[in-house]
Amino acid sequence: MDRTMPKTGSEEIALYIRTYYSLLRSSHAVHLDVLVETHLAMNSSLHAGARQPTPDAFALNYVVPRLPPCMADVDLVVMGQTDRVFREYGYSDVENWEPVMAPARRRRVMYDGEGTVATYIASRSDIDDLIPMLVTYQIEWNKLHYLLQTVAAQASLAAYSADTTLARTADLSRVLGISADELGRLQEAWGKNLIPTLRKIAKGTKRLSVRLLAGTYINYQRATSDWWANVRQQIDPVSIQDRPVYFISSNIHAVPNLLSGFALREEDAILEFVERAGDRGLKAEYDYVRVRDELNNKNNFLYYALRRYLSQPAVAARHHDDHRQKGIIHVPSLHGFDIEAQVIELNKLDPSSMDLRILCGNEQYMARLAESDAVIVNIDYPLGMAAYHVMAKISQYADRIQGLYVIGKAATLNARVGDVMIANVVYDEHSENSYLFGNCFTASDVIPYLTLTSVLDNQKVVSALGTFLQNVQYMDVFYREGYSVVEMEAGPYLSAVYEMVRAQRHPVNEIVNLYIAPFDIGFLHYASDTPRSRGRTLGAGSLSYQGAEPTYATTIATLRRIFTKELQRLAAEK
Repeated sequence: MDRTMPKTGSEEIALYIRTYYSLLRSSHAVHLDVLVETHLAMNSSLHAGARQPTPDAFALNYVVPRLPPCMADVDLVVMGQTDRVFREYGYSDVENWEPVMAPARRRRVMYDGEGTVATYIASRSDIDDLIPMLVTYQIEWNKLHYLLQTVAAQASLAAYSADTTLARTADLSRVLGISADELGRLQEAWGKNLIPTLRKIAKGTKRLSVRLLAGTYINYQRATSDWWANVRQQIDPVSIQDRPVYFISSNIHAVPNLLSGFALREEDAILEFVERAGDRGLKAEYDYVRVRDELNNKNNFLYYALRRYLSQPAVAARHHDDHRQKGIIHVPSLHGFDIEAQVIELNKLDPSSMDLRILCGNEQYMARLAESDAVIVNIDYPLGMAAYHVMAKISQYADRIQGLYVIGKAATLNARVGDVMIANVVYDEHSENSYLFGNCFTASDVIPYLTLTSVLDNQKVVSALGTFLQNVQYMDVFYREGYSVVEMEAGPYLSAVYEMVRAQRHPVNEIVNLYIAPFDIGFLHYASDTPRSRGRTLGAGSLSYQGAEPTYATTIATLRRIFTKELQRLAAEK
């Protein structure tokens, strides 16, 4: 296989990475000011307007939902792997700090109320993700501060605070050097905190500091061991050590929604809730589904609305009990990094309750699952190298893995937002390996469950180090070599697979054949943004119906694959 290594245009990115890791070796907090120059020199595709004197609203709109809402009051960000690490470095009561959650990034963060946040990291990918976002936040904050120092700007902000009509919005937009649409997106990102935050920005510049505690490889492994020990304790007496295991990395909603049938049984109550909830966005989605009924699946909307419906405590309790009865055990992350897990016993599932789209035969055929001893382990997809640590840990205890299935978002260089991409080649930036494998899915497995988007199979994936650690020249190198999908987890998962099927640690900078794997390997990505056309995304927070459809289409294909494999295995054993 002829392979061009993606080096062109990446030296600035490599310098940026080396710079912040060298700074983080310090035993004390370091100011992010020293990273601004190398950040600018990187020319990140996500921060294309970094050098401009006017704010880059797109970059701000990206980072704000991925940082905790208290960031306007934060001066110091401390990163560590576990409660134990924080205590060893003097943060003895970190567990008692206020939990603060970023809307669009699953990462456990605690706030002391006095300018310091403790951020739990699962791997170095969290550092590669967090540092560029913090630098971007500081750069754009300080641009806005400078623009808000004039009398006219102060007057515009005061007027907008009292009256957010179109005229006032247009006036403030001109002062800030952004369009009214961009200001509207910032309003979505900051929500009710927009005006208070702009007032804080006007008062002073932002000078963030960061500190990394015990950033060693062994501490990431310890954090993963603590996480897995909690999972094993919570699922007791269910054991996965001597049972067939189907591993899914996706989210915590789609798989149990399709299996339990809870939303389908609660249809009338959910639709009534939508009508009276007063959520304009949710109601708009419902109206869209009803108007275009022939192009939409009602079940997908019920699953989408279920997340709001479960905000009612009585409903949430009933939902939890229903899942327990059907063999679906939820294990929330209690300490350290934030990855929820689910363990699902196939022999406790009720095929008559399932979404009809996941049934692989008649009722009598599906009833054979009652004879199965297999389980599904489904985890909320981790970030980057955390996928390697998690898969390596689980494989130490699950010695009968039947399949590894990964469903997640990705950037696309050749498709549309919402399209599904299926790859059989992955270039991993962490190991610099090109992994070749037989993806168990093809386009025909997903197409029947899509109405608004399409499927591209036989694609090639790049597992990047971080979302900001890419620039135009860098992506063009991949694109010329046919790599059209950019994400963060496939490569780390395949590095773990290599170590599951070979008697050595994964290699570096090689072409690796994983067709020899004795179990299913399946990757299904759906396009969440198109970096070559800046601004096209599925949204910073929760997915709209545009994102729900590919989510459920790929999950349906995965569950059908698992049922087919397991029923065949049971038949063969008989």
